[in-house]
Amino acid sequence: MEIEKVLLRKVGEAVHRFRMIRDGDRVAVALSGGKDSLTMLEALLLLAQRAPIEFSVCAFTVEQGKFLRPVEPIGEYIRGLGVTWTYHTDNPSLRLLKEQPDHGCDLCSRFRRRAVYQIARGLGANVIAFGHTADDFCESLFRNIMFTGRLSSLPPVTYSRERDFRLIRPLVYVTEEVTRGYVESKGLPVVPCGCSLRTGTVRRSIRETIADWEIEHPHLRENILSAMGNIQPGRLLDTRYLGSEDPEPEPEFTVGGSELLPVLHDA
Repeated sequence: MEIEKVLLRKVGEAVHRFRMIRDGDRVAVALSGGKDSLTMLEALLLLAQRAPIEFSVCAFTVEQGKFLRPVEPIGEYIRGLGVTWTYHTDNPSLRLLKEQPDHGCDLCSRFRRRAVYQIARGLGANVIAFGHTADDFCESLFRNIMFTGRLSSLPPVTYSRERDFRLIRPLVYVTEEVTRGYVESKGLPVVPCGCSLRTGTVRRSIRETIADWEIEHPHLRENILSAMGNIQPGRLLDTRYLGSEDPEPEPEFTVGGSELLPVLHDA
C-alpha cells in the first residue's frame, strides 16, 4: 500500500537520523488505544523485519479510567500479531478521577509516567516508544512560544531521569493524516480516550489554527518541522549565543516596486 510506504519511509528516517533504536534494544510501545500509537506499533514491527539491526518489540497500555470503550479488542489484535501486551490498571489515577483535584492533568501525567517506567522495567525493555506525531511537535512548539516564553518542543529522543530508559518518538515526521489513513486502511481497533476528545483546549485551538493556515499554505507543518532542525541561534535573542563569534552580515536591501528586495552578491 502506498500509505504504508510513506509511513515506513518517515519512521525509518526518524529512527536513522536520531539513532532511536540500536542493535539489541527491546522496545516497549506505549499504546494509548488511539490511531497514532497503533500505527507506530505496526510500523516498528515492519521495521524490525527489514532493519539491518536486531531489536524486539513489546507493548503495554495504562488504564487510567478514561477509555470510552473496552480495550480488550486492542489486546486481542496485538496478541494476534505475536506481540507481548501488558494491560496495567493504575489505581492512583482512578482515585484521582474521583477526587478531581486542581492541576489534575499534571498529577495524571506524573502517575502515568511512573506506571510506564514500572511496566517497561517488568518487560525488560530499555527503550520506550511514544506515539507523538508531527502535529504534536508543531503544537508543542507554538504552545511553548505563546505560553511559556520558551523556543522548544518535544524531543525526538531523550532519557528517563535515571537514564535507565531511552524515550523515543518515531512518528516525529508522520502527520495525523497518515496515521488516520493507515488505521482506516487496515481496519485497526481504535479505542478513544476522553481526554483526546476534549474541546475548547489550548492544544485543540492551536491545532485547528495550524490546519486553517495549511489550507492556504500547503506543507506548512513540514516547514515548521524543518525549522526546528535548522536553528540559527545568532538570529534569536538568547544572549548565550550572541557575541561568541562574528555575526553574519545583514543582507542589503533595495527598493523594488512596493517591496524591499534583498540584493544578492556572488560568493
